[in-house]
Amino acid sequence: MPPTTEKTPTQKAPQRLGDRLFSGASTGAGVLILVTLAGVAAFLVTEAWPALWADNERLPNDEGVILYIWPLLFGTLIAAFFALIIAAPLAVSIALFITHYAPRRLASTLGYVIDLLAAVPSIIFGLWGFFELAPATVGPTEWLADNLGFIPLFEGPASATGRTMLVVSIVLAVMILPITTAVIREAFLQTPRLHEEASLALGATRWEMIRMAVLPFGRSSIIGGAMLGLGRALGETMAVAIVLSPSPDTVSFNLISSDNPSTIAANVALKFPESSGIDINVLIASGLVLFTVTLVINMAARAVINRRRDFSGAN
Repeated sequence: MPPTTEKTPTQKAPQRLGDRLFSGASTGAGVLILVTLAGVAAFLVTEAWPALWADNERLPNDEGVILYIWPLLFGTLIAAFFALIIAAPLAVSIALFITHYAPRRLASTLGYVIDLLAAVPSIIFGLWGFFELAPATVGPTEWLADNLGFIPLFEGPASATGRTMLVVSIVLAVMILPITTAVIREAFLQTPRLHEEASLALGATRWEMIRMAVLPFGRSSIIGGAMLGLGRALGETMAVAIVLSPSPDTVSFNLISSDNPSTIAANVALKFPESSGIDINVLIASGLVLFTVTLVINMAARAVINRRRDFSGAN
C-alpha cells in the first residue's frame, strides 16, 4: 500500500519564501518603531537630567524647572483643549453630511477638500491666523469683553492686535479638522447597512436613524479621532509661534487678552537658537513633558479605537 501524504491536523503548511520575507519585514518595521521611540525617550531623559537636578539660580528666571514648565504646559493644554472643543463638533457634522446627506459627487469632492487641508503646511495656517484671523477678531473680542466679561474666558481687556489664545485655538481647530473628520467619516461609512435600513423600515426619520444606529456605532471612533486631533494640537509649533504673543510665567483662562501663556513647542522653537548650557537642558526637559503627554494621549486614543475591533454586525 503506497504511503499517504495527507497532513495531520497539527502540521502546518510550509510558508513560501515571499511570505517569510514579508513577515520578517513587517516584524522588523514594528521593532524599528519601538526602538526609535525608545531612543527618543532615552535622549530626552538624558539631556533633561541636568536641568532636573540643577540649582534654581542656574535656571531661567531663577526658579525651579517645574515652575518654569508649568505655565508652558498650561498654555499647551488650554490651547489644544479649546481647539478640540471647536473641531470635534465640526468634524462630526462634516462626517455626517458627507456620509448621509450630501449627493455622491458633492460628498466625494468635499472629502477630497477636507483631506487636502492635512497637506497644508502649518506655517501657512500661522500666516493666515496672523494676517487675516487675528485682525478680524478684534471687534468681536471687544464685544465679548464688554458684554460677557463676567465669564473668566472673556474677562478682558481685549487685545488690540487680536493675537490671543482664542485665535490660536481657532487655527489649531482648523489644523486638526482633517484627521478628526477622516477617522469619524470612516467609522460612519462602516455602520452596518441593515441597521440603518431596519431603523428606516420601522418608521424612523433620517435623523432618528443616525441618532439610533450611526452615532452609537461610531461613538468610540469619535472619541478616538478627537484624541488623535488633540495629540496633533499639543505638538503644533510654527502656527502657534507666529500667531501668539505670549507673556512669560502667565497662567490665565482669559482667551481674549494680550496676556497669553505660551506653549511648550512654541517656546522651544523660539528660544532654542539663542540658548546654551543649562538653558538647553531646561528646554529639552519641557520637551520631555510634552513627549510624555502626547504619548499618553495617543495611546489612550488607540485603546479606544481598538475597542471596536471585535464588533460584529450585519453588513
